Amino acid sequence: MRLSVLDQSTIVSGRSPGSAIRESLALARHCEALGYHRYWLAEHHASDSQAGTAPEILIAAIAATTTRIRVGSAGVMLPHYAALKVAEQFRVLEAIAPGRIDLGIGRAPGSDRRTAFALNPAADSAADNFPAQLRDLLAWLAGEDLPEGHPFRGVRAQPAGPGMPEPWVLGSSDYGAQVAAWFGLPYCFAHFITDGRGAEQALDLYRTTYRPSPRHPEPHAALCVWALAAPSEAEAARLFTSRELWRLWRERGVFAPLPSPEEAAAHRYSEAELDRIARQRARGLFGTGAAVAARLRELGAALGVSEIAVLTTVHDAEARRQSYTLLAEAFGAGAELDRLAAAD
Repeated sequence: MRLSVLDQSTIVSGRSPGSAIRESLALARHCEALGYHRYWLAEHHASDSQAGTAPEILIAAIAATTTRIRVGSAGVMLPHYAALKVAEQFRVLEAIAPGRIDLGIGRAPGSDRRTAFALNPAADSAADNFPAQLRDLLAWLAGEDLPEGHPFRGVRAQPAGPGMPEPWVLGSSDYGAQVAAWFGLPYCFAHFITDGRGAEQALDLYRTTYRPSPRHPEPHAALCVWALAAPSEAEAARLFTSRELWRLWRERGVFAPLPSPEEAAAHRYSEAELDRIARQRARGLFGTGAAVAARLRELGAALGVSEIAVLTTVHDAEARRQSYTLLAEAFGAGAELDRLAAAD
């Protein structure tokens, strides 16, 4: 199984949003050294929880300071933008790091409705137009012409060249699965958003309705999963308390910086909150590296995917680095990388 990374550039209490961006740059180099396959950057807007508003800029910085790991978006929220501009951005990125750029594309706003309107006053109609936008984007990425009669036929996305970014569709529902299947694209299910609800149905729908494309004659599915590894079960449980409290806030519409375990311990929880936390813990993927790796392998096997992107949000930057290190060691990521490179 291939192991990849999703990074939301999480803002944590006591440190600036700018530090979250710099931690992303450092973590990408660390994960490349560990043998991770991809490093994906998320897009969120007007949130005190995530600093990653412009994945295309972070991708450029990471691609320029790494040599092997694939770098991409998870994702660019296409209804906010003109498809041509996204194609141009990612063709520039492909020129910076040929053969290493992924363009994960999403339809969700990644924000509240007012912020989505501020980004694009026509966001509602653009979301309805998502398949047509994606069709145009794919043509521009590949250097192909748009259909006869299209008003933008003849327009080209520069810089032109033989390579192109690898497009993906990202989603947490049946909709994204159907779009990915129709266009013959790889599909990544956002398990971390739904805690796995709907994953099996979406992935089955993707595979059964898949239309082969020249670049992808067979469907390719992946998962993005929240997971945390620590040297001991007790330490993993302690670090997980930050996410427990943060998710309680998020469910109330409060998008605040991730609290520290000490802040979580000082919080006065109601009985209802304690019940909600107990359910979170029952589903949470946290523990020692070996235990978490085993559960990820089981999940991948159960859902028939050969790649998992891991999202880890903890307050301490070193604890997050250690989590990715422990998982890589448990998976034997470096040895797997060498095997896959030889197979290619």
